[in-house]
Amino acid sequence: MKTTGRTAHGTLAHRLIADHLVEGRMDPGSEIGLRIDQTLTQDATGTLVMQELEAIGLDRVRTEVSVQYVDHNILQADERNAEDHAFLRSAARRFGVWYSKPGNGVSHPVHMQHFGVPGHTLAGSDSHTCAAGALGMFAVGTGGLEVALAMAGRPLRITMPEIWGVRLSGALAPWVSAKDVVLEMLRRHGVKGAVNRVIEYYGPGLESLTAMDRHVIANMGAELGATTTVFPSDDAVLAFLGSEGREDDFTPLRAAEDARYDIDEEIDLSALVPLIARPTSPGNVVPVRDVAGRRADQAVIGSSANPGLRDFAMAAAMVRGRQTAPGVSFDINPTSRETLQDLTKSGAVLDLITAGGRIHQAGCLGCIGMGQAPAVGRNSLRTFPRNFPGRSGTEDDSVWLCSPETAAASALTGVITDPRDWAAETGAEYPSVGALRREPVNTAMLEAPLPPEEASRVELERGPGISGLPGLDPLPDTLQGPVLLKVGDDVSTDEISPAGARALPYRSNIPRLAEFTFTRIDPDYPRRAAEHRKNGEHLIVGGDNYGQGSSREHAALTPRYLGLRAVIAKSFARIHWQNLANFGVLALEFDDAADYDRIQPGDELRVEGLHAALTADAAPTLVVRNTTRDEEYPVHHHLPPNRRRSVLIGGIIPALAAEEAGEGGGTAD
Repeated sequence: MKTTGRTAHGTLAHRLIADHLVEGRMDPGSEIGLRIDQTLTQDATGTLVMQELEAIGLDRVRTEVSVQYVDHNILQADERNAEDHAFLRSAARRFGVWYSKPGNGVSHPVHMQHFGVPGHTLAGSDSHTCAAGALGMFAVGTGGLEVALAMAGRPLRITMPEIWGVRLSGALAPWVSAKDVVLEMLRRHGVKGAVNRVIEYYGPGLESLTAMDRHVIANMGAELGATTTVFPSDDAVLAFLGSEGREDDFTPLRAAEDARYDIDEEIDLSALVPLIARPTSPGNVVPVRDVAGRRADQAVIGSSANPGLRDFAMAAAMVRGRQTAPGVSFDINPTSRETLQDLTKSGAVLDLITAGGRIHQAGCLGCIGMGQAPAVGRNSLRTFPRNFPGRSGTEDDSVWLCSPETAAASALTGVITDPRDWAAETGAEYPSVGALRREPVNTAMLEAPLPPEEASRVELERGPGISGLPGLDPLPDTLQGPVLLKVGDDVSTDEISPAGARALPYRSNIPRLAEFTFTRIDPDYPRRAAEHRKNGEHLIVGGDNYGQGSSREHAALTPRYLGLRAVIAKSFARIHWQNLANFGVLALEFDDAADYDRIQPGDELRVEGLHAALTADAAPTLVVRNTTRDEEYPVHHHLPPNRRRSVLIGGIIPALAAEEAGEGGGTAD
């Protein structure tokens, strides 16, 4: 990677941003506002989004297209998930939103199949919304409240990113796939390497990558911390849209011939080898051969990170006529109803189940910890985007991230296996899976928005398990309270607000969901926080990259409900930093990272002059006083003026209410 020291010029990302810029200047590090053409929400985040639309008082969405997917919470172990689905369908009908039924598939590939349009913007309440960059879209994952505001016609505010150009050359060798490309990026740069950057891929190597190959790479740009990933809209995109009967949506888009990037890098695709991310972090990447021979107990094919027909067909071709190893659970999660139809028609489903595969419904499932949890300490190889501790639904899990080729080879051998070595030992030829027959395009499980008159008469179906949004009070001028929790680097939103079959069904019930907050790190935190809430606020101290991972705003809202008013960290992940501000939690960063080590859990901290600091034209340094240890630590914030006002008044929703009431709350969007 080479930082050029020059201003980016002529990139596709710049063009997409400029075409949608409504506020600010395109100077890296400054805040800009973008007009949003499309939005997507999913059921784990969508219930809050729909409640926020109701709180805002929106009559009908003002985007070109908004789609509500049901793909995460689909096990329906009891009535709670079904209640959420009924609520979401009624809200989609009420607000003029498309509704994708349970079992229709994962939001990102389904959106790409039916709604994605080159050159358009997309905001989604799911961090992997960036996958749509595969079509030449500017697609940003963000918090649900940001998406609700975009649905109301307000701009999406982001920090203007640097543009990181990655030139691809060569072509992938047999048994190496698109997953290995993004794993190579993670091997080089880790989970923080692309924070406040857009990754733009270009170069002759693109010729060998299909649109769905690019989806794999764009999807896991979220694991690098990127604002989004952008690919050109070229013949591969035209072929994909043509397969969906949407050729008319195609527009050719690419960077200018003389494009310059803020950062330059090159990947020779022909030099890549099968890679795998070891447990606990997508950035913990090594060649498969380095860990080969370790026992494999589960292999799962699917998720938004490997959703293409090719990914399933490759696994099916490898296991055809063979049987998976004894003791291995070989799980197949189709990513869309269309893909499952195509696999069935081609005979791939028969190959998979004959070899011992377990076919599940089309959805996220194990990726979000909804089923398929592995046994404690047993290795689970997954074509998923994340392997944060406990995300699988098993607290002491051992999840590895890899390509379909590596997963299938390991399922057959019972140990982690480089697919090249498996092929050499068995004499297997590299399968050709590019010419699968396609079933007709299936839109039967997509419900179109109702006409405005009919929509206005729809009542929201609110089951007994769906709570309202909690009240959010203004930030005090002096914040004083104990450090109820101190955490290390790279704490994920999965660790703050867990997913999984126990917690996920409570996503529409904030008081109940709050009982799970931080329990993967400190099981006693919810009790202590609830008890202290009677006396006042508390604080949390974090390390680098606090709040990485999922866009779920519950990770900001449930601690806020329990009395959290400030997080002091070395640095923050982009989406979680936004979510904290949206719900009135002050995000502060240490001026000197060494001060992190001086604070201990239970220390009493005091910060004064918050109102002046958050209304000043500049962002002055604040001082945190540790009254327990008689120490002081200078800290700062990066909040632009509009977010400062929101934090002061308690969050965006109170700020909007103040605007409507004429109370001088300022612009909250």
